[in-house]
Amino acid sequence: MAPFASNPAHTRGREFPLEAALARGPRSVWQRDRDRIVHSIAFRRLRHKTQVFVAPDGDHYRVRLTHSLEVAQIGRVIARALGIDEDLTEALCLAHDIGHPPFGHAGEEALDNALLKWGGFDHNAHCLRVLMRLESPYCEHDGLNLSWEVLEGLAKHNGPLGMVPWALAELDAAYPLDLTTWPSLEAQVASLADDIAYDNHDIDDGLRAGFLQLDQLLSLDFLADQWRAIERKFPLAQQDRRLRELVRGQIGLMVNDVIGETSVRVKDFGSGADVRNAGRASVAFSAPLSEQERRLKAFMYDNLYHHPQQLRTAGRARAVTAELYAAYAQDPALMEPGWAARVPAEEPARSRHIADFIAGMTDRYAIAAHAKIYGETPEDLRHV
Repeated sequence: MAPFASNPAHTRGREFPLEAALARGPRSVWQRDRDRIVHSIAFRRLRHKTQVFVAPDGDHYRVRLTHSLEVAQIGRVIARALGIDEDLTEALCLAHDIGHPPFGHAGEEALDNALLKWGGFDHNAHCLRVLMRLESPYCEHDGLNLSWEVLEGLAKHNGPLGMVPWALAELDAAYPLDLTTWPSLEAQVASLADDIAYDNHDIDDGLRAGFLQLDQLLSLDFLADQWRAIERKFPLAQQDRRLRELVRGQIGLMVNDVIGETSVRVKDFGSGADVRNAGRASVAFSAPLSEQERRLKAFMYDNLYHHPQQLRTAGRARAVTAELYAAYAQDPALMEPGWAARVPAEEPARSRHIADFIAGMTDRYAIAAHAKIYGETPEDLRHV
């Protein structure tokens, strides 16, 4: 292990102390955290939550679950090359999207608007809320009782926090997560692995859906250079295979760039404290690739995420989410019996409880719940 790696032997522990007698098998603290995440209901629900396309009918499109697995694979490769803890990295990668409501960012916007009076809704803060309070399979405590390092990394994997959403503020008050410092290298790797995964796999899904065309992609000179090299190397290969080669090549290029740039940034670090006190990100793309990645993101927003059909679907998804919230706010008995029985009497707890229920829904559950209350949900929420 590198000297700046997180060490499971030096963990800050858990919010609720765990008796040694409860340990099952010879696992490190972060191996146990990873396993708790994988076995959770919230993780399983990711298989029916939107990544790019709402409630996709096609079996080959990414969803939050497959995306999280791909992020974990990329994260482990980078962690191993840097000599940092692979299990902590993997746990962070697997859990990072657990706070997303149905319909992705469209659902999040609807819940944020519904809770505007009560502090709004933030998917990253909700991820911590799920893991620390809502997902409660244990008799001894609420939540999954994950280690401090996993919770801290999830809270600030994009860097130190200034504005802190209410959900995260409540949790931080109960179990302080040092929100103003840089997180571990493992958390920073998880963040870049997320970017690498969706930057490139969304290209694959966009091409499959017909929302992106090869000619459009080749307007980006760095992708055009790779494509010409692939054509020279595989002149007789089928087009779909060459397109997948393009995506794989771009992932490999980004991974190698992160490893190279990060190795330079951390070469003089002697401990994890140096990472936290660096005053900047220690895991990063090189300057040239960072500019390419910025251009790729802009291209994807213009041509895929903001595609007219995608915007129409997102608008309908926002409406469905907002209408579910309105129905449950008016009559909480419409919720599942267990949730309806626990509705708080006072605000803001009442409204936040309703949002918790909706945020836990999968796309298809939300569609069915809406249809049960309002009648048939339009087919434009499904991408074939």
